[in-house]
Amino acid sequence: MAIHTPSADTQNDIDVPEFMRTEKAGDRPNLSLVKPIEGPVVEHQGETLQPPWIQSNRALRHAVDNRLYIGWTFRGYRELARRWKEARHDDHPQMIETARLALRSAKGNLDRETEMRELVTERRAAYKRHKRIMMAKTSGWTAAAGAGVAVGAITGGPVVDLLMGLGAMTLGVWHGRPEPTAADEAPDQSEIEGAAEAAVPPPAAVERAFDAPPPPALTVEELDTALREIGIVKQREQIVFHAAPERGKDGNTTAVFDLPARVTVNMLQKQLESFAGALGRDSSMVDIVKAGTERRVSLWMTDADPFAAARPSPLLTRRGSVDAWTNGVPVAWNKRGAIIELVINNSSFVIAGMTRSGKGVGASNLVVGAAFDPRINLRIVAGKNNGEWDAYAKTGVASTYFKPSPERLLALLEGLLADKDRREAELGRLGKSKLVASAIEQIGGLELLVIDELATYTRPGKPLRDEILEALIGLSAVAAGAGILLVLITQYPEVDVIPQALAMNCGTKWAMRVDNADQSNAILGKGSSGAGRDASKFDPPRPGLGWLVNPFAGVTDKARSFDLDEDERGEITMLLERAAKIREQAGRLAGQWDDAIERHLFNTTGLSSAAGGPKRDGVPGREVMRLSAEQVQQVEALRGALAAMNDLGRDVAQLDEMAEIIGGGMAADRLGELLRAAGAGGTVKVTIPGRGRVNGYQRAEIADAMNFFSGA
Repeated sequence: MAIHTPSADTQNDIDVPEFMRTEKAGDRPNLSLVKPIEGPVVEHQGETLQPPWIQSNRALRHAVDNRLYIGWTFRGYRELARRWKEARHDDHPQMIETARLALRSAKGNLDRETEMRELVTERRAAYKRHKRIMMAKTSGWTAAAGAGVAVGAITGGPVVDLLMGLGAMTLGVWHGRPEPTAADEAPDQSEIEGAAEAAVPPPAAVERAFDAPPPPALTVEELDTALREIGIVKQREQIVFHAAPERGKDGNTTAVFDLPARVTVNMLQKQLESFAGALGRDSSMVDIVKAGTERRVSLWMTDADPFAAARPSPLLTRRGSVDAWTNGVPVAWNKRGAIIELVINNSSFVIAGMTRSGKGVGASNLVVGAAFDPRINLRIVAGKNNGEWDAYAKTGVASTYFKPSPERLLALLEGLLADKDRREAELGRLGKSKLVASAIEQIGGLELLVIDELATYTRPGKPLRDEILEALIGLSAVAAGAGILLVLITQYPEVDVIPQALAMNCGTKWAMRVDNADQSNAILGKGSSGAGRDASKFDPPRPGLGWLVNPFAGVTDKARSFDLDEDERGEITMLLERAAKIREQAGRLAGQWDDAIERHLFNTTGLSSAAGGPKRDGVPGREVMRLSAEQVQQVEALRGALAAMNDLGRDVAQLDEMAEIIGGGMAADRLGELLRAAGAGGTVKVTIPGRGRVNGYQRAEIADAMNFFSGA
């Protein structure tokens, strides 16, 4: 690009400084660039030039004015004591108070109240542990310093004592020095009086008006140079602008231009990192999309990392249900700050990444959002025995929930494959080739199977691995059209864990931080790293930041999941309680509808995992949600008998005394009938103080019968 230079004819129109004017152009002297001398100009005639700090008494005056820094010393040690106190407290008191407030607000919810009480206890213990560690460190350093001072004082003599004293004073002065002010930083007037007259005043700076727009974040010249530096545009080639770089009100810059004929947008996208570097930006600050043709680029650029700060989930402020089929659920945001909503209709999901990469939070955004659509039947299979997914069971949102069990997972997959055939037959009756929105409720809703820690079931050597993989591949290949979808979560993104035949059938892929390009390709597809999508190159890595590929939403770019916290803020439980009310009104809480899948599991295994099983903890047990009227009376009799023994203060009792305590017209004969029918057996000989050897019941028999009904 040419640079315009004024000609000789226009020299007279330029305001030239007086000292540069000459009589004729031909008499102009030769000029050279001289580096200006910084600092004050000091005239000297052969004598040695002394440094300014020797010429001035400013340092001595400063020490005297501040009374030899005695006040600074005391202030410094006071500041060190304050910092020590803050380090000792850290954030623990605030965390304990937050947990106490959560405990107060959980009154009436026994499960939540127990959980919050345990959290308060845990945080208090952590605070005590932190204070002990802090005191141990302080004592160690104090002892070391005291020993050093003692040894120095005994063996070093007065000089060493003086040096130690100066060192201690210097430490206090350094931490007690006041913040510098503009007056402190201003040069001493006596140092510049002699130089002021000799200095040549610089040209007056041209200040921009207060209300002037900011300079553009990118110019045509800078963009052209960047494209040439990375080799996208060759020497004689040109780019054609349809919208020159322009900074918007939000501070971001956009541009639309055509690349040379031999270059496509995809070729530029593969060099995104190099292109961003040439622009002086991180790749997260530059977004490139195709604008209609293979050559036309829509460029977006920002000056700050859009993923630097976490953002809360929009679900926290949403009221009402979600149409996950049509509109999708909010899971993340992209470079431009737009919310990404993933639809749950014709695509299974793979979410993978290393430990602490944020894959669990990303998956939670998707599954919690799905809970707000009562047409979705959530089947959750945990890969660990912790309580990460327990909230889905406790709120009744999970139609199925169990913890590691390969046998039960295989039974569940076989039940879903059988249900696929039923669904396809129903769609045929409705005249549909695949599931559409209007037919969702007619075939029993959408099935969303979530398998956390997939490697627990599919790594080589795991029980029933081959059978489970075969069933998963079959479901992913043919069941999506019938409304059965998968969400597979793993921290081992390897082909042995998630084979290509399975990964290729999962249309939506989210790769958080992984260890190498091979693992990234195992999630995103072969060759993805060569195309610029490499999940091992996040710099810096941020929790929840990953490459998100969803062709149905038109997304193939970096995205960071919204922040959802359960351990500290209880946000997942709060959202699921809200979703449970929506499902209850729709009659779709676990136990409110005839669940064919759970019926299959119960018939196959004899145990129920509806809403996490009888105790809602992910441990399957006997089905307790469908008791006959007679069984309800038996359970009440068992419960009343146990309560009567508690009142009597012993583990044995007779029918007449238990019936009297139960009340409500309960007769001893009727109580005996109910207890026998419930499985507690008949009366046996028991010893009761004051009555001797009589016929009655022992607590153990009644408790065993009660456990049978409760699924234990």
